[in-house]
Amino acid sequence: MSKLIQIKLENFTAFAYLDQTLSQGVNVLIGVNGTGKTHLLKILYAACSITVGEDAEKGFGQKLRNVFNPYEGRIGRLSRRDSKSANTKIIITRSGGSKIAANFSNHTKSSDAKISGELRWQKEKLISAYIPVKEILAHAPGFLSTVSKREIAFEEIYVDIIKSAFLPKLMGPIDQYRSKLLHALQEAIDGKVIIKGEYFFLKNKQGDLEFTLLSEGVRKLALIWLLIQNGTLLSGSILFWDEPEANLNPALMGKVVEVILELQRQGVQVFLTTHNYVLLKEFDLRKKINDKIQYISLFRDEFDAVSAKSTEDYLSINPNAIAGTFDDIYDQELKRSLAGI
Repeated sequence: MSKLIQIKLENFTAFAYLDQTLSQGVNVLIGVNGTGKTHLLKILYAACSITVGEDAEKGFGQKLRNVFNPYEGRIGRLSRRDSKSANTKIIITRSGGSKIAANFSNHTKSSDAKISGELRWQKEKLISAYIPVKEILAHAPGFLSTVSKREIAFEEIYVDIIKSAFLPKLMGPIDQYRSKLLHALQEAIDGKVIIKGEYFFLKNKQGDLEFTLLSEGVRKLALIWLLIQNGTLLSGSILFWDEPEANLNPALMGKVVEVILELQRQGVQVFLTTHNYVLLKEFDLRKKINDKIQYISLFRDEFDAVSAKSTEDYLSINPNAIAGTFDDIYDQELKRSLAGI
């Protein structure tokens, strides 16, 4: 399967202009709040999801609207708001050369964007999964049936990930690489995940523990276990993970990073956002010579638009908002220590 290799944006939310090459391995997005990290994940995910299942009938414009859920469903509200009129462009390229593009303005209503390249784009599937910051499996019972009958204020990423989690286990023996990943995750969560109806449980020595009794961090790791077990995350698939460190014990971050790196080694393309120094540093420490990792630093320029700088070298990340914050804390602690002498 092909991978995502480039994204171009003009006048989209906080971006005046962006032309970013994407790693076919792991892409780590960092930056202060409001610099569009999650927005990039959602755009790319929308492009992937319309190549499979019922989303193929929705098309790129409608899927963009659904994953962002703007007020009154008006896709024009995703245009950058620094002038009275803004024309917005999105272009995503995959290996092999196919492209999908969306054009709309801040006056566009509903999902009536002008889409080009969609038919060719949809000829090859891009299996993907988007894990949002907020864990949703504990709220799965009744969620899908409610969404099918009612308008609720949830982005469609939550609906999609529940559907992916409910997929049954793949038939046949588990290959060596999946077995290795599943075993590592089972150690981290101390058990396996089972499903009873619409309820998720962690099965371990204590019995069957419903997800509502588990920490949110454990639930996220359990979700990754499910996605590997049911074949959503196989070679050629794409994982989008928004802040994997959220509500996660720092002691588990090393295992999370090792799982992500192993997925990349087996052909899964990964996009993640983070605000966490430990997670970022774990990538630097655990990276092997053949691992493909790109750090994309998002920041606001002198015109208050978001720009990006990318590097494959952890020490070359610039600006590095995460490391900068920790340096400031260290300086404050040093000053306090010196003042007390």
